Amino acid sequence: MTQKLLEIKNLKTSFRIGDEYYAAVDDVSLTLNKNEVLGIVGESGSGKSALAFSIMGLHTRAKMEGNILFNGKDIVNISPAQLNQLRGDEMAMIFQDPLTALNPLMEIGAQISETLILHRPEMSQKERKDRVIELLTMVGIPRPEYVYEQFPHELSGGMRQRVIIAIAIANRPELLIADEPTTALDVTNQAQILDLIRKLKNDMGSGVILITHDLGVVAEMADRVAVMYAGQIVEIADVFTLFENPKHPYTRSLLTSVPAEGQDKLLVIQGIVPSLQHLPREGCRFAERIPWLDSSAHEEDPVLHEIEPGHFVRCTCYKHFHFQDEAKEAQVHGDTRSK
Repeated sequence: MTQKLLEIKNLKTSFRIGDEYYAAVDDVSLTLNKNEVLGIVGESGSGKSALAFSIMGLHTRAKMEGNILFNGKDIVNISPAQLNQLRGDEMAMIFQDPLTALNPLMEIGAQISETLILHRPEMSQKERKDRVIELLTMVGIPRPEYVYEQFPHELSGGMRQRVIIAIAIANRPELLIADEPTTALDVTNQAQILDLIRKLKNDMGSGVILITHDLGVVAEMADRVAVMYAGQIVEIADVFTLFENPKHPYTRSLLTSVPAEGQDKLLVIQGIVPSLQHLPREGCRFAERIPWLDSSAHEEDPVLHEIEPGHFVRCTCYKHFHFQDEAKEAQVHGDTRSK
């Protein structure tokens, strides 16, 4: 039986621009079970990192509404002191850019030790150092005693990313959020980091939220997938269903824009994700990027529909969607047949 670790209910995270607040995360509801990897995918600007930072309570000037239940406890309105006790201990995050996440003036060993000092004050200095060496070994860093005394600029990108992971798992967190953990890495390091996250998840039984725009990573790592666009979840399904039977026009467009064997050409999705101030707040937010679809195909107030157990899709436009080229081809064939 699955155990629910994290439950997000109608979360709305808004940022002030001028005199107005604009929601970057808009009415998002999700669940994460223990020992599960939930992939969150979407283009840059879709709200993925804003969601991750909301869960971790790292937005300093945002207005947050809704509920984030971690082990049944709502952490949206708890005090900063209580949140600090959770962060780095029961919940942790692997940041996207390790070079900016690490302090350039501190040795690696000292940076990893910080979270142990905060959450395990009973440990002696020797115990802390032994634990740091153990963590460096766990994440696959060679010569850990030597790296312990190095500075971030002396390490490669892959090594720095491993240090960030070592910091995140130092206290064996129940919830691990990985925000684009392989973006700046080469293919070999990517595979090693993903193997490491998978192994840690299995060893610790943690729930993992994997945020990425790389559908290949999602296919390899995730148990379930949530597709995010313009601050909203537009489709949720288990990973096999999402890749074999995608429904929302945005999901289908993302999958078709990835190179595949036997594919003649790549699809280019029209337009870009609107800026925060210019997000359409009414109707289907993806409608402007599929203008060949009649407006009657969209709901006035799109909601998530459960089309089969565990498979949710936003808006009714998925029932009518076709790619623009398909419509042209159908028209051409129709004209030919009519002659």
